Amino acid sequence: MDTSEAEAEALDAYSRVVTDVVERLSPSVASLRVTARGRRGRRNVGAGSAVVITNDGFLITSAHVVGGRDPSGIATFSNGEEHAFRVVGRDPLSDLAVIRVDGDDLPPATLADASDLRIGQLVVAIGNPRGLAGSVSAGVVSALGRSLPVQAGDAQRTIDDVIQTDAALNPGSSGGALAASGGAVVGVSTAVAGVGVGLAVPINDVTRGIIGALMTRGRVRRAHLGIAGGPRPVPSSARDRWGSRSGVEIVEVLEGGPAQIAGLRPEDIIVSFAGEPVTHVASLQRLLNEERIGVPLPLVAVRGGSDVALEIEPAELGFEY
Repeated sequence: MDTSEAEAEALDAYSRVVTDVVERLSPSVASLRVTARGRRGRRNVGAGSAVVITNDGFLITSAHVVGGRDPSGIATFSNGEEHAFRVVGRDPLSDLAVIRVDGDDLPPATLADASDLRIGQLVVAIGNPRGLAGSVSAGVVSALGRSLPVQAGDAQRTIDDVIQTDAALNPGSSGGALAASGGAVVGVSTAVAGVGVGLAVPINDVTRGIIGALMTRGRVRRAHLGIAGGPRPVPSSARDRWGSRSGVEIVEVLEGGPAQIAGLRPEDIIVSFAGEPVTHVASLQRLLNEERIGVPLPLVAVRGGSDVALEIEPAELGFEY
């Protein structure tokens, strides 16, 4: 086999993988036309995509796709069927939302675990860029473990383990599916980070929990300590004790919040919380889950080179959805 024949065969194999994913997944991806309530009645506020996850009408999408006051709209499927949808719940701090349409025979997509992805792996993005249903692009996973900052009101957070891909993701693709070669969904397209760079929220244990909470109660509960902080090297005198070179420095303490009540101060460096090491903001965020709201927990901070052990009771993080 000469070089040209080998290249042609490789391209054919690549094409077969992509077309197989499209055939499997396209019936499960809907185009969304979103409306919201305004001063003069309902108006169009945008478009996006969503992915069917149950045959009785639940779909996942991006929270920013279904923003606005009292959002709703129309979901259009590849077979031409249209269904009105309502928002069941949205979580801006993960950029995930769940919507529901009336239907009991929808084709659900298979959700995979993004932790199994590898850099260089082939992925296929199916979405609705600028209202064009069924748009497909293919590429590779170009990076894993990225962080994406998000904000809802005064609440700020980073989405962890974001997938970076060179599969073309236009703004209208948000909420669409990022799939592996077998057709299982590994992420929800969320943003365009630059030319040739797209980002997707991963499907993993954390996001499955978020999706489940949105389906059952329409919101996600999170704990918070009442601080603003950032990464900071641990003083050399404390590194041997903690086996870490970094922690989370407190920049600001919310008045009346859990941190102030516990006795934490600006410039304290948190190195341990709930018995787990804290090396950066994301590691602290992962520990602030629903189960820790209102529960007294141990916290250790380095203050002036010395350890300060405290007990702190996280409160529920509140913001406008």
